[in-house]
Amino acid sequence: MITMTLVELKAKLFYGFADPSRLSILEALRGGGLSVTQLVQATGLSQPNVSNHLSCLRECGLVTRQQQGRQALYRLSDERVEHLLALATALLADTARGVYECTHYVIPKEWEHEHLPGN
Repeated sequence: MITMTLVELKAKLFYGFADPSRLSILEALRGGGLSVTQLVQATGLSQPNVSNHLSCLRECGLVTRQQQGRQALYRLSDERVEHLLALATALLADTARGVYECTHYVIPKEWEHEHLPGN
């Protein structure tokens, strides 16, 4: 069995927030439960992309799925996920310039081609 330090486990948690597609989905879910179709509309991502990222987010415990008739609604799994996203927004209000200009955190090339709101 592989063991992780608390720091390594936290890094793995933040990896879930690091991908722009996953983050876009999490941000969309801050307003409440949404179906895959609604998430596609809210994020501008393709349906297969949304479904793949939802699977990842569910497996990691950040999102839950609730069946409602023929469709499923996805929600943030814990109100602390929403609080973490809100804290990130608040922190960026004070540090956005430094984060934007930071040369140590490089955005992977594959993220540049993702269809996200604002791109």
